[in-house]
This record gives sequence, C-alpha cells and structure tokens, in this order.
Amino acid sequence: MPSRILKPFSILLSSPDLGGRHKKALKSGVDRYSTAYLDRIADSLYSSVLADILDGLGHRNQVMRPEIRPVYDGARVAGRAATMLVVEVTDVPAHPYRLLMELLDSMKAGEVAVAGVQGTARAAIWGELLSTHTRAHGGRGAVLDGLCRDSRRIAEMRFPVFATGCSPADSKGRLDVITIRGPVPVGGVTVDEGDLVVADQDGCVVVPSAIEDDVVTQALVKVAGENTVREVLRHGASIRSVFQDHGVL
Repeated sequence: MPSRILKPFSILLSSPDLGGRHKKALKSGVDRYSTAYLDRIADSLYSSVLADILDGLGHRNQVMRPEIRPVYDGARVAGRAATMLVVEVTDVPAHPYRLLMELLDSMKAGEVAVAGVQGTARAAIWGELLSTHTRAHGGRGAVLDGLCRDSRRIAEMRFPVFATGCSPADSKGRLDVITIRGPVPVGGVTVDEGDLVVADQDGCVVVPSAIEDDVVTQALVKVAGENTVREVLRHGASIRSVFQDHGVL
C-alpha cells in the first residue's frame, strides 16, 4: 500500500491566488490522506493542468475516457483511490455485495471509491446509500467506469460522483465486485490503490502516487503562470508573444 506520508514539496501555495509571495515550503510528514492536503489540491488545481504536467513528464495516458462525467454540475473531487473491479454476472451470487461491502467498510478518510466495470450490464454499481456511507467514513467521492442511480439524491447531498450514466437497475445478479484495492483499469487508465484522483467538469485524471510530488509541484507553478498570462491577455496582448514569453497556453 502506498505511503500516507508526503515527501517535502518544493512549494505549496498558501493562498488561493497562487501568487509568488504566498509560496511556502510544505513540511515533511504531511499526511497525503489529510483533508487539508486534499482540499488544497481540489481548491488550487484542476484536471486540465494536471493532465498537462503528466504529459510533460511522459505519462500521456492518465486521463479517463470522457464518458465518465459528473452526476451533477459543479462536482469536483480530489482523493486517494480505493479501487474495485466489477464484472458482469448472470445469476445472483451466493453472497451478494460481499466485496463491495468489504471495500466500503474499509474506507478511510481521504479516499475516493474508484470502480472499473467490465461488461455490458445496464445496472448501477453505486447509489445514494453507498454515498451516505462513504461520506460518513470520511470518503470524498466516487469515480465509476459504469452507472450509478439515485442521482437526484446524490446531487442534493452534494457528494461528488462521476459515472458513465445512470440506471435504476440494481447490480445484484447483474454485476459483482471480484477484487478490491489492487490495480484496476478504469476509463482506459490503470488505477492503483492510493493514487491521487482529481475529477471535475472537464474529466478525471489519475496521478500515480510515485510521481505525485513532481506533478503537484509543477502544476502549482503552472497555475501561477496561467494567472499571470490571463492578466496579460486581458489587456489585448498577442497570444503568440505571450506564449513565447511565458511558455503557458
């Protein structure tokens, strides 16, 4: 299982405006599962800037398929992946929901349930009661390469869920979890337990935990650069010259 302890970052910005004078070193020993750390990522970063940094580091397959969308407008989440692999079944298992419940009862604060769903069954692997349970255990959301249900109640409780669509059909006898907390293909990306998952209106990005320091640090720098470029562009500057000067677009 990946370490919960964050190596020192070169920077972590202490103000939402990400200005240079607000940079400060992140002390060693910060918990990667902590609310403060994950909230800072959710508030300061977004999927597209993380995707850019991952591209630049040679990790060009970390964005999930665009069919995985937020269940409600404005949903966003940053958290550690708690993974499960779901497959299609044709009969009700002897012990329905066994591994699903095992995963949910083991959820830790800071985690996001991440499900890879294989098969064509038009049934929901997630719903409002699972969202309620996950939130009560400190979970931050769910990202599903499959369907959910109870979308209105999920939207009302503002629990971030990302899915390929919705269906009222229950998973029992249609889908079953066969493995948890291991590498799982989700939306075309291999996700391992503890990877950083960031999802918003643009899509879902997976940052492997082994390169998280570099990715987050560079993303914060890029956001600060984008803020500078945005102000320059507002004054009518040539986008070509701005890109030449700042290297940000």
